[in-house]
Parts: sequence; C-alpha cells; structure tokens
Amino acid sequence: MPDILKDLLKQTSRTFYLTLRVLPGAVRPQIGLAYLLARTSDTIADTEIVPLEQRLKALQAFRERMLGIHKTPLDFGNLARRQGSTAEQMLLEKCEMSLSSLRTLPPADLQLVLEVLETITHGQELDLSRFADATAEQVVALRTATDLDDYTYRVAGCVGQFWTRICRAHVFPKAKLDDAKLLEDGIRFGQGLQLVNILRDLPADLRKGRCYLPAEGLAALGLLPGDLLSPANEPKLRPFYSEWLDRAEAHLAAGWAYTNALPWRFVRVRLACAWPILIGVKTLARLRAGNVLDPQRSIKVSRAEVRRIILRSVGYYPWPAAWRNLFVSPRH
Repeated sequence: MPDILKDLLKQTSRTFYLTLRVLPGAVRPQIGLAYLLARTSDTIADTEIVPLEQRLKALQAFRERMLGIHKTPLDFGNLARRQGSTAEQMLLEKCEMSLSSLRTLPPADLQLVLEVLETITHGQELDLSRFADATAEQVVALRTATDLDDYTYRVAGCVGQFWTRICRAHVFPKAKLDDAKLLEDGIRFGQGLQLVNILRDLPADLRKGRCYLPAEGLAALGLLPGDLLSPANEPKLRPFYSEWLDRAEAHLAAGWAYTNALPWRFVRVRLACAWPILIGVKTLARLRAGNVLDPQRSIKVSRAEVRRIILRSVGYYPWPAAWRNLFVSPRH
C-alpha cells in the first residue's frame, strides 16, 4: 500500500488505526485496504448535500469499478469538493489509487476483500433507499428487528466474517479451531460493534430523520418514530432501548468468546479484537444511565480511557484469568 494511503488510513480512523497497527504484517495490508475502501463508500453515502439519486449512482459506479465491470477511471471530484473534512475529501480524490492497490493482492485475498466490500456497498445502498423520504420533520424507522439485524450484518457482521477468513488463511492456518463457531461469533462481534454505534448515535440520527430502532417495537410502547425527538419520552422508550443494549452486550460477549478462542500465542490478533470490544462495553455502560434521547449529551470514550484500556489489556495478557476478567458486563 502506498505511503499516502497509509497516511490517509491514520487520518480517517481513530480506534481502528490502533487496531490495525497491532495486527500481524501478514494481514495488515488486506484489512487496511478493505477499511479504506469501505470508508470511501461510506463517505459517498453520507454526503447529504448531494441528491440521493446521485449518491446511489456513485455507489453503484464505485462497486462496479471495484469489481472490474467497468474500466473507466472514477472521478469523484464533485463529491470531494462537498466534503467538510480534508481527510474525506482525500478519500474520494485518491479513490483510484486505493482501487489500484487492490490488484496488488494475491487472488484469494482479493476475492475476500471484494466479497466484503460488495456486501457493505449493497448495505449502504439499501440504507439510503430505506431512508429516502426521511427528514428532520419526518422520521422514518426500520420496520422490524429482522431489518436491523440484516443491516448490522451487511455493514459490520460481514466484516467479522472477512476478518476471520483472512486471519485463518494467513495467521493461524493450521490451528485446530471450531471454524463454524468462530465464523458465527465473528459475525456477532461485528454486529455488536455496529449496534453500539447505533444506540449511541440515536439522537443525532433522529435529527437526520433516521430511526434504526424498529417501528414495530416502538408501536408496542405507543410510540411513533418522531416521538423520540422529544427527550421527555425517554422513560417510555427505556425498556425497549434496554433490550437492544442487552442484545449489543450479548453480541460483544460472543466477540469476547471469539477472541479467547484464538490460539494464545497470537497475541497481536487477540489484542486487536479485544480493544474495540472493551471500548464498546464501556460505551454500553454509559448508555445504561442518563437520557439517551438528549441531543446535547455526548457519549464518547476519551483518548485517555482508550490508552488505559490498551495498557491494562497488555499488562494483564500474561495472566489468563485476569485477562478474561477484563470483559465485565455493564449490568454488574
């Protein structure tokens, strides 16, 4: 991967860049490039100043160029100029460089990267279509819990699947593991991290007209999606919201089981898995208290707290019992 793309990775990620740095060199380029391209498509999808149809068309062009269906280089100059962040502008301007780097991967790795990115981009398109009519005045919700489960798989669960397969191929190909269970927990790992983000970002998403909490569950409480714009409705929402906190925690617990199922000597991969899980658990603990509909309330794990999590995990690693106890349920 060219140095300019490595710098771009650092600029466009915070927690993930720490994870990427600790990964073994055998998988760092594939995972880093997949992340960079996923962030590129995410930037396209999130450029709300650009009309929906234009973003959908750009996502389709991105995917087809990535899959080699079209040979004409992409020009996202117009989209790039609409970005408020220099890093996101660079993501779009350097899109062709990122896509060219794909072709330097071995064929088996290239196939895994293309599969995960195809799933992610289809998920992003579905997300845009579902919320096509959403505005700050007209909040649109996902219909069912199955819809939310499908969304978290498409944009994050598939990443856990990809991560497992790429590490299995290059880091511990001969280790005796329950591959079916590892893949299942890897998918739940990714879904858990995405659910944490959804639950944390609820007030901000609502003000964009998006509600990822299923409408059928809200209706059972006598709530409409638009009712969640009022922080006064938080007590009424809380039981349903807590159910989703529990589900996110259960997914992260599966991620922790996944992490501990990996061979002990592969410390780099285990640490790379542990850090986002432990940060996610800390975020869930904060979401269990306070008004989660308050748009003025910021839930964010600070850089200092992230450093403490990293140092503690590294320090506890030689002692298996202490290490396993790093994961503590926010409910206790």
